[in-house]
Amino acid sequence: MPSLTVGRFSSKVGKSDGERKITQKQKSMEKKQARRTGRKPKTDPADYKYNFRLNAQEKSRFERLFLESGARDRTIFIKKSIFSEQLKVIKVDKVSMDYYIRLGEFYRQFQAIGNNYNQVVRAVQKNFGEKRAMSLLYKLEKATLELILLNKQIMALTKEYEKKWLQR
Repeated sequence: MPSLTVGRFSSKVGKSDGERKITQKQKSMEKKQARRTGRKPKTDPADYKYNFRLNAQEKSRFERLFLESGARDRTIFIKKSIFSEQLKVIKVDKVSMDYYIRLGEFYRQFQAIGNNYNQVVRAVQKNFGEKRAMSLLYKLEKATLELILLNKQIMALTKEYEKKWLQR
């Protein structure tokens, strides 16, 4: 069957030879892009690089500030510093940490004393006569009052420490 060509159009398809080539190229490019693997390119890549030098004092100050900020890397830290974004500085007070660790230990000891207290009271009531049990429980009550006073002192010291040293 003969094809009739007038100008740039062909009677077979209805598209010009040039348009047919463009669509074939587009299809092949789309296939290549569909097969493409790896990381997708960023929309706004950071292409510009700046260098600067520091002396020993400046370097030590920079490193200290960097560590206090808690930033993941130096680039983020520098960008936030330059563009006046708020830096988050985390300071860990080792004395306060030690104080609260010891306070936790006291709490655990008080729990153990309370548990033992209940066991002793049950054992005394079960194994001794009423008169002997009352005298032993009286001694136990004195020791308990001493523990209560000690607990109040610890609470007062903790409140004083928080007011004096922990600014929030």
